[in-house]
Amino acid sequence: MTMNYPKRSILTLMALTMAITCSSQQKNIFPKGDLAPEGNFTGMAWVTGLVENDTVYHTIVANVTFEAGARTNWHSHPSGQLMLVTDGVGFHQIKGQPRETIRKGDVAKCPPDTMHWHGASKDSSMTHVVVLPNTERGIVNWMDAVSSEEYLQND
Repeated sequence: MTMNYPKRSILTLMALTMAITCSSQQKNIFPKGDLAPEGNFTGMAWVTGLVENDTVYHTIVANVTFEAGARTNWHSHPSGQLMLVTDGVGFHQIKGQPRETIRKGDVAKCPPDTMHWHGASKDSSMTHVVVLPNTERGIVNWMDAVSSEEYLQND
């Protein structure tokens, strides 16, 4: 049995499908990038460099996408770090302080030379743009992995 639909309905359905497809594809503003180094991350994470370090701006900007449950190792930055969450839900924790939940639209700050970690929540991916200023002082000091116990401490 053939069903005849008015052309307007078919065109409307096609336009809606295209709009939904386009909006879901625009979830991440920047490309996913390259797989992050295993030695500094637990789980799957991707990094895209947006602003390379140079002698004029002394700043690195990158987009980082974490799969659910993925996270960085403990680390610090000589000049601190800013994190602008662009999608999903994640965590950020400064050593000795409670773990914070961060969501799309949040900005997290980590002071200079302060041990911390960040990553996705266990149920959601998370994407953020990281800004590392004053790179002439250094970029990052990587430390031990965040244990499952530390990661889940507030659950």
